[in-house]
Amino acid sequence: MSNKIIVSEQLKHKLSRYLYMQFAEPLGTADTSIDAAWDYLHNRWQPKTVDILKKLAPPMIRWGGGFAAYYHWYEAVGPREKRIPIHNICWDGLFSNQVGTCELYELAKLLGSELLLNINYESEGSEFLAHPAPGIDRKGTAEEAADWIRYCNDPDNELRKSHGYKDPFNVKYWQIGNETGYVPTILPKITHEQNAKKAVEFIKVMRHADSSVKLIVWGDGPNEEWQKRYNEGKLNYWCQSVCEAVGDSAELVAFHNHFGIGEKYNHLTFNNYRKDFDLTFELLLEGVKDFEDRINYMRSSLKGFSQKIAMTEGHYAITGRHCGRLYSSWCTGLAYAKCCNILERNGDLIEIATLADFMGNCWQNNAVILPDSCWLAEKMPYLQPIGSIMGLFSQHMGEYALEASAPGKVDISASKSGDKLFLHLVNLDSANACKLELPAAENQQIKVWEISGNLDDEVNEGDPLIFEPEEFELESNIYTIPASGVAAIEIF
Repeated sequence: MSNKIIVSEQLKHKLSRYLYMQFAEPLGTADTSIDAAWDYLHNRWQPKTVDILKKLAPPMIRWGGGFAAYYHWYEAVGPREKRIPIHNICWDGLFSNQVGTCELYELAKLLGSELLLNINYESEGSEFLAHPAPGIDRKGTAEEAADWIRYCNDPDNELRKSHGYKDPFNVKYWQIGNETGYVPTILPKITHEQNAKKAVEFIKVMRHADSSVKLIVWGDGPNEEWQKRYNEGKLNYWCQSVCEAVGDSAELVAFHNHFGIGEKYNHLTFNNYRKDFDLTFELLLEGVKDFEDRINYMRSSLKGFSQKIAMTEGHYAITGRHCGRLYSSWCTGLAYAKCCNILERNGDLIEIATLADFMGNCWQNNAVILPDSCWLAEKMPYLQPIGSIMGLFSQHMGEYALEASAPGKVDISASKSGDKLFLHLVNLDSANACKLELPAAENQQIKVWEISGNLDDEVNEGDPLIFEPEEFELESNIYTIPASGVAAIEIF
């Protein structure tokens, strides 16, 4: 069997720099994702948190999620003593609103990121989220969304200037709707026809505030039905309905790719996964198939429309995911690495994507774990396996995708910028290394960034750098990727 990696010279499609976006949402008592990262004593982002986030290097930060359905942006700007804490309806507890638009902009500047802001889309049609108690109104409007755009993007916006920001933030991407079509039996929401009609109304008002913004509409139906429809050859009617309604007035359509759901994944719940890591890895790869199938479902449904995809949330959704340790294990990281390659291979359609929930001190599907009291000297934030991989791949990725193939159980994606070739390799064989002949000429330089581990290796506070990439140069075009290894390679 040949051990050659074959890479086509023909450029396939341009790769978006937003394929490894991070999603931030204040998760209240479920996970102090923002509170644990904010230094309330000095009104700044925790320096140690910023240091670890620079390793992750997210190209985009999305603010919103379910929280957006009862968020009024204007309560979280201006003098701190005048900011209004709110009840975090989905996640419980209070959110202080000390982190708002300006603080997110400051974090984005520190990390070299862009912002994606999720507007309050009339509380997603939920009366409970709009009016959770007598006298409380959390329902957002199109005009409120437009005012937020003006606050961020209008060079002459007096309110932003009065808050100390003379120059505009120039936020390009805005999302209209978040999981609007999900779990209708729990929180009755709008229908796909209503979503399509309402999206048109919001787009008109928001574009009046800034015609240059890129708008993302919601285009996915109930979570429990997609797989059945896909297997029956049916299309996503939420996606088709909203795209038909908005035409070219919205650039992207959003969906969320939560995978690994169902009884067949029971072995992965809680600590059961530790009983048999070979079975655990087999099931995780089954989840990767679900992940790819759902992308194909969206691809089929978007045929004939101009919109690209924004996968604004995505990760395994195993029961017990909030506190279970499965996500800290290398077997999950290895499976996630294949998901990363799938995103790149579908980069002709996917413009925005993520595989983690950014940062927090509890949820294991975060890219970064912030230990309790992380301001203490001995408490160090650390990257989860998916955080290490996303940071590695996003910082060593070319501008254009290429067709590529690799021998054995090595999964590959390839890209190019100018004369520099980038390879992302994932050895899905947990027992055997794989010797590879790289597509490099004799006089070319080859740099490798490699992460290796056993399936049962886990990152934690006691061993926070276990999945730190090792950097080295090759003296020839022969590279042996270790068993269950991941590598980013640059050839130039």
